[in-house]
Amino acid sequence: MKSQPKFLLLVTASAIFLGGCSLFDRARNERLAYVERPVEQLYNEASDSLVNRRYDEAVQMFDEVERQHPYSEWASRANLMSAFAAYQSNNYEQAITAARRYISLHPGNDETVYAYYLIGICYFEQIVDVGRDQKTTEDALAAFDDVVRRYPSTEYAADSRLKMDMIRDQLAGKEMEIGRWYLRRNQHLAAINRFKRVIDEFETTSHTPEALYRLTEAYVSLGLNSEAVKSASVLGYNYGETNWYQDAYELMSDEGQVLDVEPANRKRFFGLF
Repeated sequence: MKSQPKFLLLVTASAIFLGGCSLFDRARNERLAYVERPVEQLYNEASDSLVNRRYDEAVQMFDEVERQHPYSEWASRANLMSAFAAYQSNNYEQAITAARRYISLHPGNDETVYAYYLIGICYFEQIVDVGRDQKTTEDALAAFDDVVRRYPSTEYAADSRLKMDMIRDQLAGKEMEIGRWYLRRNQHLAAINRFKRVIDEFETTSHTPEALYRLTEAYVSLGLNSEAVKSASVLGYNYGETNWYQDAYELMSDEGQVLDVEPANRKRFFGLF
């Protein structure tokens, strides 16, 4: 019985708190409800929400600018800002959709380059480790490639090129992981296809020396020593200072094959897998 007054106090306090939340939500909903307002007022309210990190509200307010004033100069700006606000809230799909809509409606605007770049960033920030599906990684590469092709002289293109290098290294890493998996299971032809893809499509990445060594290793396992000599020679001429070439040189020596290039690095490297 003694605890009853305390319980009633808690219930009363909770009711007051919930009532306050209800008033807050009602005020917020009224602000977002359709009430025709001057475009400058709508845009400024949306900007205030963005500055104060109320990103979901900012998206709705910017969309309201476009809905109420579709033919104003503010509408196109609000469309792009809606995409940016969605990105800030980590709602990547919504941001990509808004950015693509902006591109379709305003293909010739000066700000369109940012819409293309924002799509790339949205995909880029969702890239996962090489052990998982790389569809998002490929989407990011394609999006940044759009920026570079369409706007090659912009700062967005410069940053896109840097990110494309990182993405290619990621995709090459995925191919290497799969190739090593095949190699460990003696599925040499499947492994060769993966390593060749790294060499042909991602030759400027950090994975190329290992890909050439693994290719040499796979050819030796299949008894194709002439092919193994070719891949080991390419490795030697281009990456003769690496431990991968040291391994390739010793592997071919064990097969009775002498390569033209002496390894620059005589230190043995272990832990191939």
